[in-house]
Amino acid sequence: MAQVTLYHWEPNANSGKPMLALMEKGVQFDSHYIDMLNFDQHKPEYLAINPQGTIPAMTHGTRVLVESTAIMEYVNAEFDGPDLMPANAQDRWRIRWWMKFMDQWLAPSFSMFGWKFFVGPNALAAHGQDKIEAQIARIPLPERQTAWRKAVFGLFSEAEMAESGRRIGVGIQMLEAELGKREWLASDQYSLADVNGFNLAYAMPLSQPHLANDEVTPNIMRWLRAIYRRPATRECWKLGRTPMASRVEILEQDYIPPRDESEGISSGVR
Repeated sequence: MAQVTLYHWEPNANSGKPMLALMEKGVQFDSHYIDMLNFDQHKPEYLAINPQGTIPAMTHGTRVLVESTAIMEYVNAEFDGPDLMPANAQDRWRIRWWMKFMDQWLAPSFSMFGWKFFVGPNALAAHGQDKIEAQIARIPLPERQTAWRKAVFGLFSEAEMAESGRRIGVGIQMLEAELGKREWLASDQYSLADVNGFNLAYAMPLSQPHLANDEVTPNIMRWLRAIYRRPATRECWKLGRTPMASRVEILEQDYIPPRDESEGISSGVR
């Protein structure tokens, strides 16, 4: 079998999706950690793999694959192991619907909050504004320079933050309702929709404690804990190197009460 190498950051959001899919399938791979806060993704050696400088990327022999959700589908189709896409056509449609919803609706909003209150401040604390400005100037794509400058320095308007907060609230309500219909998100079996969703939602009890807790969203909490208990999830999160990875440990609590909105991500809870 051709060797697999995954270029990734933390087991979180985009990087975590193919990491967890590979581990669920039992695929051996070389883990190549890309320190996003040190701008490793814009260094020549990584740009030789993925010229757009986005994370994650995966190589399988001579093949180079990018875009996290597409990589997950490739992993599931290409390798032996448990099938993470069921045979039922309606279930497959539902899985793809939820993955698209999470990628296009929830992920950008979670990302905005994450950059504003966690990733950006940590990058500034670690490297300082001058070094970060110099790193951004070396990004090869102008539109990526703009996106990084906005993200690192938290240049989001009040209207943008408010809309992201609204979208997160709507998304959480939708997830709670859907998970009241079945054990897993989009099918009666564990699937790529669950892998995708967990990587976005695992820290909600910390970041949105007023919206995600055992009283308001019992179905979500049951679902998150079930995925957290899976051996593949535990192995995946061991690859984390920053405090971000430790946030998953909140799911070890048997009961998480509702908290005030001020106790969430904007108040420094990580």
